[in-house]
Amino acid sequence: MLTDTDLNQLLTVYPTLRTTPAALQHVLWQAGQRCQMAAGQLFFDIDAPCRTFALSLSGSIRVVRPVKSGREILLYRIQPGESCILTVSCLLGGETYQAKGVVESAVTAVTIPQSLFIHLIEQAPAFRAFIFQSFGQRLARLMALIEEVAFQRLDQRLAALLLARGPVIAATHQQLADELGSVREVIGRLLRNFQRQEAVVLERGHVRILNRTILRKIVRSEGDTSHRHTKGDLL
Repeated sequence: MLTDTDLNQLLTVYPTLRTTPAALQHVLWQAGQRCQMAAGQLFFDIDAPCRTFALSLSGSIRVVRPVKSGREILLYRIQPGESCILTVSCLLGGETYQAKGVVESAVTAVTIPQSLFIHLIEQAPAFRAFIFQSFGQRLARLMALIEEVAFQRLDQRLAALLLARGPVIAATHQQLADELGSVREVIGRLLRNFQRQEAVVLERGHVRILNRTILRKIVRSEGDTSHRHTKGDLL
C-alpha cells in the first residue's frame, strides 16, 4: 500500500493518472508498492517473466540488449514520468523480457500488478493514450537506432552523441562505449582522432567540445571508408 505522500508524488510525476476514475485511484493506492533500488542493481533481466509495471519517480534505468560478441547495446533509458515499452509489450503479450534493465542512478518507483495495469489500460483513456503514445515514440527511436547501427559509421555515431550531450560531456571512454555498444579501445582511438582534428579536448572523465562544426562534418560525411569499422565494433 502507498502512503499519501507516495500517491501525491505519483500523481505529480504521472499527471495523466489524475483523470482516472476515483475507484481506480483507490485501487492504485492499495495495490501500488514503493520500490527503491541502488545504482548497478538489475531492475529486470532477460528471459525473466514480467508481472508488474513500474512507474518511475526518480533515477534512471538503462535498457540494454546483450549481443553475441558479449557486449551490450543501449536501447533506451527509463526516466521519471516515462514508461518502458518492453514491459508494456511483455504485460500485454504474455512474453518474457528480451532485454535487461540496469539501474543507472538510484531509482524510486511505484510498481503495480499486471491486473491493475490492464484495468488502467481498459478504463482510463488518458492513461491508455499516454502508454500508446510513449510506445510509438520509443518505437520510432528504436527504428532510428537500427538505422544508425546498420548504416552509420561509429565515428559518426560518436560525433552525434557528443553534439547531443555537449558542450562538456561527463563520461569516461568506457561509458561512451557502453552507450554506443562498442569497446573502450575503439572509442578512445576515435576520441584521440577527434582531438587531433581540434574538435574536442580530452580531460579526465570528461570530453569538452571545442569545434562543433568539425563534429557536424563528421556526422554528415559520406563515402569516406577510412574510419569504417567492423560489425563487431558497431555492436
